[in-house]
Formats: sequence, C-alpha cells, structure tokens
Amino acid sequence: MIYRDFQDLKLSNLGFGMMRLPTLDSKKTEIDMEQLSKMVAYAIEHGVNYFDTAWGYHEGMSELAAGEVLSKYPRDSFYLASKFPGYDTNNFPKVKEIFEKQLEKCKTEYFDFYLFHNVCDTNIEYYLDPKYGVDEYLCEQKRLGRIKHLGMSHHGTFDAFKAFLEKYGDHIEFCQLQLNYIDWDFQEAKLRVELLKKYNIPVWVMEPLRGGKLVKIDDKGMEKLSALRPGASAVEWAFRYLQTIPDVKVILSGMSTMDQIVDNVRIFEEDKPLNDEEMAALYDTASNGILAGTLPCTGCRYCTEYCPMGLDIPMYMVLYNEEKMTPGTHYIKMALRNMPADKLPTVCLGCGACEAVCPQSLKIADMMTEFQSFIK
Repeated sequence: MIYRDFQDLKLSNLGFGMMRLPTLDSKKTEIDMEQLSKMVAYAIEHGVNYFDTAWGYHEGMSELAAGEVLSKYPRDSFYLASKFPGYDTNNFPKVKEIFEKQLEKCKTEYFDFYLFHNVCDTNIEYYLDPKYGVDEYLCEQKRLGRIKHLGMSHHGTFDAFKAFLEKYGDHIEFCQLQLNYIDWDFQEAKLRVELLKKYNIPVWVMEPLRGGKLVKIDDKGMEKLSALRPGASAVEWAFRYLQTIPDVKVILSGMSTMDQIVDNVRIFEEDKPLNDEEMAALYDTASNGILAGTLPCTGCRYCTEYCPMGLDIPMYMVLYNEEKMTPGTHYIKMALRNMPADKLPTVCLGCGACEAVCPQSLKIADMMTEFQSFIK
C-alpha cells in the first residue's frame, strides 16, 4: 500500500469511501454487513487505514455500519472520518446534537478527521454566520480531543469556496474535493487546488471515478491509452492520474463489491504517476469522448448582460453539463433549492438574446429548453 505523510501520520493513499456500500435492497438503506465485513477485513489486511463516512450516506445507515464493522478492530489501527451535514441548512442549529449522535452511531469517542460537509452556494451564508456557532463548536471539540483534524469538503462555485477559506482557512487542515481528470478543468478543480496551496492545505479526493463515469473509456480512446500503458484499465488510469498530483494525500473510492476493493488495492500497491505524454493522451481522450454532449462555456457572462430575465445562464450551463455527464445526480436539485422563482430556468423566454452575444456560438436557448426537462 502507498502511504502519504500528513503531519505526523501516514495515511493510506487509498481511502475506503462508505457512500456506496453493498446493500440488500433497492433503496440502498439495508447494508449487506456480511459482505462489508469481508471487504473491510481485506482492506485493513492490505494496508488501508482511512475510512470515510457521513451523516447522510445511505440515508443515515453508513455511520451505523461503520461503527459496527470498525469497532471490531483496535481504535488506533485505523483513521475514521465523518462530517457535519451542512448540505441541509435545517441542521445548522443542531450541530451539537448531531455530533454527539455521530459519535454514538460510529461507536467511537473521537473522530480522527471531521469535515464541514459540502460547503457550497446554498449554505455558505449559514457556515459564515456566527449565530449558528458551527465553527466555534467544532473547534472546541478539537480542543477537547474529540476531533483530531478538522477539514472541509466542497461542491459549488469558486466564490463560495474562497469565502469559506478567507474566514476559516487558518484552521482548516485538509480539503476534500471532487477531483479527476475530467473535473480538473470541467469543474475548475485546478483553481481550487491552487488556492489551497496558498493556505498550505492538502487535498483529499472524492469522486475519483466520477460516480463510475470513468470506469469505461470508448474503444478508440482505450486503444490510444493502451499503447502507452499496456494492460492498464480505465480505472487504473484514473487513479494513476491522481497519484500524479503532488497535493493529493488521500483518494477516496466508494467500493461496493469485493472485486472492486481487490482491484483498487492492487493498483495502490505501487506508485506509478503519469508522465507528460500520458497526461496529454488522457486529457485528449476525455475531450474527444467522455465530454461529448457537454457545452464548452467559458463563463464570460456576456449572455447574462443581455438576458431580459436576468438569469444566471453560466450557472445553468454548469448544471446542464453535470446532468449530461452524470444523469440523475443531486446537483441540480441542490442548486435550485433556494433560488427565487423568478430566476429559475422555467422563466426563460427563448428569445435568443444570449445566443446573439455568445463568443462560442452556443445553442443556449436549446440548452435551456432541455434543462427544463431535467427538473420536471
């Protein structure tokens, strides 16, 4: 197993993400504990020492499963991470109640790593508002030793990300980002990594395979990659890409089968970062295959200046591309939750004023029409 140094710890480069555990029902709430126990045993036996759960995973069942299976091992033999569920703004007044319940569910007296979860545009004001006392409470738990290391995870705009760091960056020790060879540019992960460097904050990776989107590459792309690394699978290419980024310490993989964990452990037995030629080939493969169907918006915002309804078209473009990349994700619902009714995509007139000024000549009106079908 590859290990990365973090302060005085050695963390397995492969982290066990507990968001996609094996289940026995279609609703994904009845976790297959027998299978999970075997997977965790294999992971620990092969050097994995980082386990990541959260309040909302598997509708609250992930933390219970983590507590049950990990409590069989010495507490100092693994590192456990969980998160404050800030994705639901109703939780902000209940930080103490939730934290205590999480310790109980996970059958532990402390969390090695704890995160401000899902810092984004819909909750940034809550996180920054001192009346909720989330930062104050979590920092106190750290002083008491009930949190060993305090970090954050992030979905959303760069502005929300920057605002959070400007206020709390002095005591954030690590940051969990959606990072892969698609999102390096597609979701501007590169900009976020560069900002984190200024705060000396290392990166934890979530969605290294983008919810399974990167598990398979089309035949043409795979042929090109195989000429450079014969025998390497699409999954291996995705993980090797992340091993190339020096800021990355932990790569979380949501594994739901024994085959997946066996394959992932095999990949992380050796550190084999990509060279410049391989990186270029992987980016080219993504541009010509996986990103097909998305729109190359540059965020210039000319369209917003001429929209008679004042719609944030670039934001809708980002959400549209997310849906085209990974249909059925939660991003659209989360982003629209607190948006005024007169700013929703359903008020688009289809007038074409945006298209007339778009430097990329994008078919924005068609995009807005299709976008509306996503939210029906």
